[in-house]
Amino acid sequence: MSENLTLDDLAVPLRALRLLTTDFGHLPAPEVHVSTTYPERLELAFHDDLPGFEMWREALGVAPDAVTYREQSDGRTRVLRASVEHAGAVVRLTAYADIVTLVLVGGAA
Repeated sequence: MSENLTLDDLAVPLRALRLLTTDFGHLPAPEVHVSTTYPERLELAFHDDLPGFEMWREALGVAPDAVTYREQSDGRTRVLRASVEHAGAVVRLTAYADIVTLVLVGGAA
């Protein structure tokens, strides 16, 4: 789909970004991604910022049970993901966070 697209072809996610900036400019800044591969999608990513992800999830009205959870990097990184339509675009929220493992010393818990 990305062949011969113009910037005008990305107008939907860019418009959504502009409206999100206006409506939710007080929320934590995510990493923003718009791609010619998915010209109707706006991706907002949060690295080591689960509270930021949650603030955006609530602001966009995404139900907690609509969030998917998986792990990557051999179980060292948790990934939360949710999508919602906003201003005609699919807004995809993604959060990445390290999984903290407890190391027991001397067998004590």
